[in-house]
Amino acid sequence: MNTIPPHAPGPLRSAQYDAFHTARARTDLVARLYAAAMGEDYPAEVAASSSCDWPLLGLMAARLRMRPDELLVDAGCGTGGVGLWLARALSLRLTSFDLSPVAVAQASSRAADFGLGEGRAAFRTAELEDTGLPGAVAQGIVCVDAFSRAADRTTALRELARLLAPGGRLVMTRAVRRDTTPVWEGQARAAGLTVEFVDERPAEPALWDRLYREWIAHAEELRSELGTEQAHRMLREAQRVLPTLPGRRAVLLTLRRPAHTPTPGGGADTMAKPHHPDVRTAQ
Repeated sequence: MNTIPPHAPGPLRSAQYDAFHTARARTDLVARLYAAAMGEDYPAEVAASSSCDWPLLGLMAARLRMRPDELLVDAGCGTGGVGLWLARALSLRLTSFDLSPVAVAQASSRAADFGLGEGRAAFRTAELEDTGLPGAVAQGIVCVDAFSRAADRTTALRELARLLAPGGRLVMTRAVRRDTTPVWEGQARAAGLTVEFVDERPAEPALWDRLYREWIAHAEELRSELGTEQAHRMLREAQRVLPTLPGRRAVLLTLRRPAHTPTPGGGADTMAKPHHPDVRTAQ
């Protein structure tokens, strides 16, 4: 494994994520609360602070349709568990990036635990909008609950599309309000991609409901284990997002780059998301 020299985001963008990952590394409390919310669907080895459960892992593996030794990019990887698990399961090479240098260091340190040795996994600090990676190198990209963190979602999707080799696929979690018309068809087309599958994830809003209620019920423990500031961010998010969950539609999108990709154009996104560091909620 190796850590690619960073194509680093600004320090203000990454600071709150760095603080969260640093605090979380001191305790297993956050992981235990995710496990309580997900029950048997919690993939303990992955240990992602996201909506990534066993059903989502299996669905992503199926939708990627990758072959051994192809390159997978984990976009907005957090501490890396999703990409590392998929790379091991599918015998892939892996490049992961995140805007938090602390998360990237933690992800890199986990590669050996997944059996990904030298030359099989690489990590860098970068933004979704500007990865610093060569174009047309990836046969697959996963972006789990990270897209909402992009400062410019139009630019971010175009950048991810740029990384895909012809025929490659991007699988990403997204969510919209049920009373709105999704814009992802137009966004994909503007980025030179086609929508191959839209897989509904009807259990995802209830998952977040259970998780947020776990946070609220364990507020004092969060303050004690993570510190007042990090606990406050989590509890504030829970209070803000809980009322919106009944109107939430969550999906896994599979976008594909055709063999001959049109020049990407512009696009727009509409769905506001939870923004707690590494709580990479679907978008």
